[in-house]
Amino acid sequence: MFTFVANHMELNTFSAQYFPPIRFFADFLVQKSPCIDVFENYQKQTYRNRCHILSPNGLQKLVVPIAHTGNRAMKDLQISYAQDWQKEHLRSFEAAYRRSPYFEYYEDDLMPVFEKKHKFLLDLNLEILEQLLSLLQVEKTFSLSESYVESPTRDFRQAYDAKNPVVDLPEYVQVFSEKLHFHPDLSVVDLLFNEGPQSIVYLKNLIQ
Repeated sequence: MFTFVANHMELNTFSAQYFPPIRFFADFLVQKSPCIDVFENYQKQTYRNRCHILSPNGLQKLVVPIAHTGNRAMKDLQISYAQDWQKEHLRSFEAAYRRSPYFEYYEDDLMPVFEKKHKFLLDLNLEILEQLLSLLQVEKTFSLSESYVESPTRDFRQAYDAKNPVVDLPEYVQVFSEKLHFHPDLSVVDLLFNEGPQSIVYLKNLIQ
């Protein structure tokens, strides 16, 4: 669940991301007052509109197309439906994780997001974040900024680089481990589909 909060309070600031990477959740869960900056300018080629999963052929990057970019705040960024990217993403998730131990356990909770047509990227990302927190069995309240956060207590908005993801994370068994090397810091759905309820244990170990 989330609330709106004024910027004079202690804020540990994050960006709203599309199926965020594992490291995002390790940082997000440990913060006492995580805040999503909804007024920050959108930045291309970041996790704000993309995620990484592990397909049968290796790393796969899924991108949510944006209607118009330019100098726009995240809260104003609209999704483009000129192409059926939702069907593509759904098929990619199924191809990547249908064989995973916990796909059937979570698919009814996660896959319906591809049936909705959110107008704004922020709304899509917030729904995904709340659903992922629920599946991780974490009760976490976070806030949404009421303006651009100039001087946060801690700033995580640039901490996760889609071009250079974190590599020093502990290994776990992935779906295609028999033919592919371990890929760290994918979307947290990779962890969920492979580790299930133990995913939160993995994340807590990263925090320590």
